[in-house]
Amino acid sequence: MNIENIEAFVYINHYGSFNKAADVLFLTQPTVTARIQSLERELDCKVFDRHGKQILLTEKGRQFLPYAQQILQTFQKGKHHLQSKKTMSNELRIGSTVSVSNYLMPDLLMVLNHRFPDVRFKLFTNTTDELINKLIAKEIDLAFVRKIVNPAFQSFPFYEDPIRLYVYKEHPLASEGTASIRSIRHEPLIFFECGSLDWLRIHRVFESLEQPPNIVFQADNLETAKKLVIKKAGICFLPELCARQEMQEGTLVPIDITETAGISLQTNLISLTGANSIFVESLLEQVVQRSY
Repeated sequence: MNIENIEAFVYINHYGSFNKAADVLFLTQPTVTARIQSLERELDCKVFDRHGKQILLTEKGRQFLPYAQQILQTFQKGKHHLQSKKTMSNELRIGSTVSVSNYLMPDLLMVLNHRFPDVRFKLFTNTTDELINKLIAKEIDLAFVRKIVNPAFQSFPFYEDPIRLYVYKEHPLASEGTASIRSIRHEPLIFFECGSLDWLRIHRVFESLEQPPNIVFQADNLETAKKLVIKKAGICFLPELCARQEMQEGTLVPIDITETAGISLQTNLISLTGANSIFVESLLEQVVQRSY
């Protein structure tokens, strides 16, 4: 059985489109179609049905999918293993989102440098979508991004960052420690926006109120949002990691909001399947150590 036919099958199912799968695989749409036709001849059954513009798996296709995914993953791991250099690369290119770059990478880079003193590390900061494109194009070796599902990557949960409400130390809520969404509905709010689905959950919490929240400032930068709170311009929902130092110094005070409990930003470590395993394993050790 041709592994390229299986690859086309897995990618079409993931993206729900022959054209999108062709783009990701750097192929033409007719080539992808030909591979599926070849696979269907090998399996002696149809694997996809068209419903208008929608591409859906047939019953036989659904049955074959988990086997195809396992075959493709095993093949990719073996391929990367055989193609990997006997000597370790002297450069590792790491991509990360802004928050990871600011608050996690300095410590992680020190750990990597201590373990791999002969390796040079290059850091690239960008959005999750841009980092994924760079990884596919092999412009970076691994990346810290928001949680994604993509058959081209191996993905590992790396950091769970709770989103909490923060106020300045003189704020009346600072001595309370807890509040409800209703009790802060008239407070001047600073909203940090990062485009993540997790932040949309914060917005939805306010939808239960009769009137919209009193958003005075909207910022796309954590440091800006944080400094506005310290300057008493308002209160703000922030990831705990970015406010850790200010919490220790007492300039920011976390407030527990029942309605937003459990909302957090999840950062995943991703790389091409089977690639850079020695670096991935070293980084994942930090997750285990933080859990104790």
